[in-house]
Amino acid sequence: MTAFIADAMQQMANHAPVWGFILVFILMTVESSFIPFPSEVVMIPAGFFAARGLLTTGIVWLDCVLAVIIGTAGSLGGAYVNYFLADWLGRPLLYKYGKYFFLSPATLDRSEEVFREYGEITTFVCRLIPVIRQLISLPAGLARMEHRKFIFFTVLGAGIWNIILLAVGAYLGHLSADLTIAEMAVKGKELISQHYIWIIVFLVVVVAAYSFVHKWVMTAKIGGKKDA
Repeated sequence: MTAFIADAMQQMANHAPVWGFILVFILMTVESSFIPFPSEVVMIPAGFFAARGLLTTGIVWLDCVLAVIIGTAGSLGGAYVNYFLADWLGRPLLYKYGKYFFLSPATLDRSEEVFREYGEITTFVCRLIPVIRQLISLPAGLARMEHRKFIFFTVLGAGIWNIILLAVGAYLGHLSADLTIAEMAVKGKELISQHYIWIIVFLVVVVAAYSFVHKWVMTAKIGGKKDA
């Protein structure tokens, strides 16, 4: 699948200056929905082309900023596809017809289990975890998670992930000018895998801080009600 998509992206590479950001938005929307699609073949090439001045403006820093913003907007759009799909169908129909949307009962069970056990913060955390990254929006939709929180956590997680991929692509762009999209994806995945421990450490720190603050706020609210 990745190789096929990379080949298709390679055909589009010549049009990056004109259609680059539109493609980033569309493909990241698809990637963030229920359709299996690797974000590495979108954001890593975007970083590569931006670093070499081959995107729309030709200004490296501006193209990088726009790529992150537009890619994250696409991620949020795709996340809402899943959210509303789950909200509209509901659990029984989603489990019955999910297979037609590439969603097996086992996959749905796992995403719901994670969401139930760890709460809304998983909408952020799972955006940085392969495989389940896109699917965590489904239990959020089933639970009818508050939109303000859903947007905040989704944008935060997707934004960080897109920055990581873009930075990897920019780094590869400084190393060589002759990489194909497939080579970018492979080398990018290797770089991320080698340093993924730092992402895990970051997630542990964030979750611990969130849990502490959440517990402190709830304790303060309960204490305030008792005093009243």
